[in-house]
Amino acid sequence: MAKSTSLDKNNELRRLRLDKWLWAARFYKTRSLAKQAIDGGKVYCEGSRCKPGKEVEVDMKVRLRQGFDEKTVTIKALSEQRRGAPEAQLLYEETEESIKERLELAAQRKAQPSLGPSAGKPNKKDRRLIHRFKQI
Repeated sequence: MAKSTSLDKNNELRRLRLDKWLWAARFYKTRSLAKQAIDGGKVYCEGSRCKPGKEVEVDMKVRLRQGFDEKTVTIKALSEQRRGAPEAQLLYEETEESIKERLELAAQRKAQPSLGPSAGKPNKKDRRLIHRFKQI
């Protein structure tokens, strides 16, 4: 049975499934998590939603959201194997606009006041103030 990936004369990959590339580039820990992110609308390929089986090529733009961060990356190389982080970073390059926007949003989040957890259960005086505030 023939493989579904297409190879050129130099035995290099020309196309690869998007979920497999996201896994190999270490954006997601498993292929099933990559598939869930794609199905959940957190990954866009060339500006539109896509399916996990979409074949990606070199120089395609992929936009993905992980937590609060949103990155736009350009695919530089394809790999079917998951390797170490230094090698995985060679598979893509984040765009300058994406880096700038991500840093600005991080600075905005840090500047916002944080609402930390309370010191514990309210005591009798705190409960009275809460009830007075709620006018119960």
